[in-house]
Amino acid sequence: MSNSEPDNAATRQGTQPGQQPAEPPAEDALDSVEMQSDAEAQDDRDIELRPSSVPWPPLLLAGFAALAIILGYAAPVEWPGVDDTPARFIGLGIGVLGIVLVVWGIVTLRTHDTTMLPDVGATHLVTSGPFWRFRNPIYLGDAMILLGAAELTKNIWLVGAAAAFAALVTKLAIVPEERHLERRFGQAYLDYKSRSRRWI
Repeated sequence: MSNSEPDNAATRQGTQPGQQPAEPPAEDALDSVEMQSDAEAQDDRDIELRPSSVPWPPLLLAGFAALAIILGYAAPVEWPGVDDTPARFIGLGIGVLGIVLVVWGIVTLRTHDTTMLPDVGATHLVTSGPFWRFRNPIYLGDAMILLGAAELTKNIWLVGAAAAFAALVTKLAIVPEERHLERRFGQAYLDYKSRSRRWI
């Protein structure tokens, strides 16, 4: 090699010493944009096919109920209400209505040949039965069952479990389900959504 041909990175890369390396080709930026668009399109398809990859509602219900029962023994809190026959009947009534809502909701979904699983996409938009008034009668029933159990057992932690269940199931299950149904059924779902209630 001749001494007049310096062997350095600047020369090999086609730049003069002191100059900045050339900008990466525009194709790299285009590839990045295309990859992002593909990811967003995949997200859209996922939302249309199913609302979530995790069956959050039964996991949350079982988890909070178990935690409340454990806390009821490990850290009992005095029940703030009265303990008499009318109060017990009210608690029993709330729990029974919750069970009725859950069973009625499941039967209605099965009648319309669509899934009741929270991580599986809906095949039909169901607006009859308890769904005529409530968009989530099964989750509402779950919360009512916890409240009824709280009154009957005088376990105040079950009241907290019902509140925590309602908050997290809204964030993790209901909102994704609403996005899924809107993408799946379009204006029909928006019309139904405008005349029904998420909770009560």
